Amino acid sequence: MKIKRKLIFILPLLLYQFYQGQSTDNYNMWFQYIMTARVTDKSTLTALTQYRSFDLAYDTRLFLVNAYLDYEVVKGVRPALGGMFLILESYQGSDSKKARYEKRAFQQVTLDHDIGRTSISSRFRIEERFIDNPDEFVLRARYLLSMRIPFNRKGEKERLYGILKNEIRINVNKKDDIFDSNRITAGIGIKTGKRSAIELAFINQLSPGRTSNYGYVGFRNTFDWRKKQK
Repeated sequence: MKIKRKLIFILPLLLYQFYQGQSTDNYNMWFQYIMTARVTDKSTLTALTQYRSFDLAYDTRLFLVNAYLDYEVVKGVRPALGGMFLILESYQGSDSKKARYEKRAFQQVTLDHDIGRTSISSRFRIEERFIDNPDEFVLRARYLLSMRIPFNRKGEKERLYGILKNEIRINVNKKDDIFDSNRITAGIGIKTGKRSAIELAFINQLSPGRTSNYGYVGFRNTFDWRKKQK
C-alpha cells in the first residue's frame, strides 16, 4: 500500500512535468495496441502497432508494426525472434518533414522473476536496422528493465497496477555515436476485463541533443490459442 500511495502522488507530478515540457517539444503523444497470445504451453506470440505524433494526434511522428515469438526454455527465461517495419517522419526545418522507412530484425531474451507480488522483467535485445533515405545499417543493443506493481491487496480482484520502466539503447557499430537514447516510463494500468487493460503513462526519452516527452495511451489484450484437450 505504501508503494501505491507513492505512485498515486508521483503520477500527477509526472503529468505536470509532461505539460511543462511541451513548450519546447510540442504535445507529443504515443498510442499503442499490444496483443499477446499463448500458442503452446511454452511459446507466446506478441504483436503490436504503434503511432506517435508531434501533437495530440494529427501530426505524424512515427508508425510501426512489430511481432515476435518467444519460447520458454526454462522457467523465467524466454528467448525470441522478431521483426519490425516502421515509418519515421521528422522535421528538417520549421515546416518541412522527411520520411524514413526501416525494416528491422531482432533477437532478444527476457528474464522474468518476482519480488513479493511485484513482477520484474529484464529484456536484452539486439536489432539489425536497415534504414533508407539515406541508406544506413545500424546494429543496436537495448536493455529494458520493467516492473509491474499490483495495487490490490492479496486475494482481492486486480483493478489497477503500476508501471515503471527504464530502457537504454546503444549503437554497437557507431564509434562516434554510441549512445542512442534512454527512455523512462511511469504509469498505471486499468483492467477492463479478465484479459484486457488500458495503460496511461508518461514517457521521457533522452537522446543526444534532444529530450522528448510523451503522453502514452495503450490498450493490451491477451489470448489463449492453445488447443484444448478433449
